[in-house]
Parts: sequence; structure tokens; C-alpha cells
Amino acid sequence: MRYIVHETAEGRQVSVERDGTVLAGAPFSDDLSAFALSVQAAEAGRAVPGPVTPGLALCSGARMICLGLNYVEHAKEGGHSKPDYPAFFLRVDTSLAPSGTIVPVPRVSDRLDYEAELLVMIGRGGRYIPEDEALGHVFAYGVFNDISLRDYQRKGGQWTPGKNFDLTGILGAGFVTPDEVPAGASGLAIRSILNGQVMQEANTSDMIFPVARAISLISDFMTLRPGDMIAMGTPSGVGYARTPPVFMAEGDVISVEIEGIGVATATIGGRDA
Repeated sequence: MRYIVHETAEGRQVSVERDGTVLAGAPFSDDLSAFALSVQAAEAGRAVPGPVTPGLALCSGARMICLGLNYVEHAKEGGHSKPDYPAFFLRVDTSLAPSGTIVPVPRVSDRLDYEAELLVMIGRGGRYIPEDEALGHVFAYGVFNDISLRDYQRKGGQWTPGKNFDLTGILGAGFVTPDEVPAGASGLAIRSILNGQVMQEANTSDMIFPVARAISLISDFMTLRPGDMIAMGTPSGVGYARTPPVFMAEGDVISVEIEGIGVATATIGGRDA
């Protein structure tokens, strides 16, 4: 199944997308029940007219757990060796925004960098989840751009400040259920495109800690809940590691694409107030 979260006059809605057509669904729900209801509504076959405005696919109370340095070549370009354990960090809800968002340049920094990432939405929670059972806890896969403020990421010993500026975590509106992609969403092309130029290009099979392993490791230290999201890390080619460095500026358009899943796009705006 392919879902899309979008805005309507009545608020956020989740609908079913079939062959490029969005079929009217149900109001977005914090307990994922709306996804099931949207399938029932879609059976009526009523198409949503015109292009849809992407909505934020974030359940109230859901947490986003992110992996850093999950691709060997990305670790190398940042001067790191292959990790034995993921670099985990969290994103807060105010840092997240839907595809199509205009991302302001913060008044305190202009070091905006892009990061193409696979997104995992948890459908069944749990603690101490065995790796060989972990994929059964996945509800859907999506696309994420972990836009990072590199100077703030390195101001202290934690990455939290640089990863949590308002409206910098861009979620694609589209999600696909596990039956639409290979197990663990492995083997899919992933790339970022800045102003029409491919900046990152890799494959999700290159991840050091694949989806099942990541879920199992996260559940060792926290109870996962339905609606929680996991951002699976980015491949090499990020802006700060280039010579000269490439940081995004006003007017830039950045897109993240994952084969078989979807796209997350954002435009860089002017300085925020």
C-alpha cells in the first residue's frame, strides 16, 4: 500500500495513492488508525482533485530517533572510522516539517547542509525486540532530509543543537508498506539533488546498521511506540565534506529521493525573524 499525508480544508488527511492518483481517505489519526480507514475510503474510488499539499506525517507524542554515521563512506568523509555502535540522537517535533516547506536560514547560522535518509515508521511497539523479529514492527517506510546546521552540530559534545533547528527535518508525504519494497527497504537507490545536481547517490544496502538491527538496538534503551520514526542515516556526499564546502542558501531547492518510496523536497528561504 502507498499512502500520502496531505492538507485539506478540514485538516490533515491520509489517503491512498494508486498509479499517481490520490484517492480520498480519512482524517490523520495519532494512533495510525486513520491509515486503515483511508484504505476503506479509497475503495469508493473518489479521487482528490488537483495536486495535493503535503502534510506532516507525525503522530502526536511520536518520537524521532536518528542514526548518525550509518554509511561507511560518510563516516570516512567526516574523519571517522566505521562505528561499532550507531551514533544515536533525537529530533524534537518543532524541528520537523512536511515536503514543500520553505526552510528559513536561522539568524545565528548559515551552515545548512542536506542529508538524504530512509525513514522508518514503527507500527508495533516493544522493548528488547529481537533482531530477527524487528521487521515485523515496521508499519511503513518514507523519505527524510535531515537538514543540519553544521557549526551548531559541533559547538559541544552532542549533535542535538545542529539537528533541531525549527523546520529543518523534512518528511516526505508518501509512505509505503513493507510489502512494496525489499525486506528492510534494502537495495534501494537513495540520492539528494541540489538545484538539479546530484549530490549524494548510494544504496540503502550500504547501511552499516540495517533497519532490523537499528530497531533492535534502539529497543534496548527505550520502549518503541506505534508512530515513532527512525531516520536511518545518510550516505557520503554531504556539503560540509566537499572541497570547497557546499552550504545551502536562499533560493536553493533540495530534494531527497528513494527508489520505490518517494520524494521529500524543500526550498531554502530568507533569514528568519
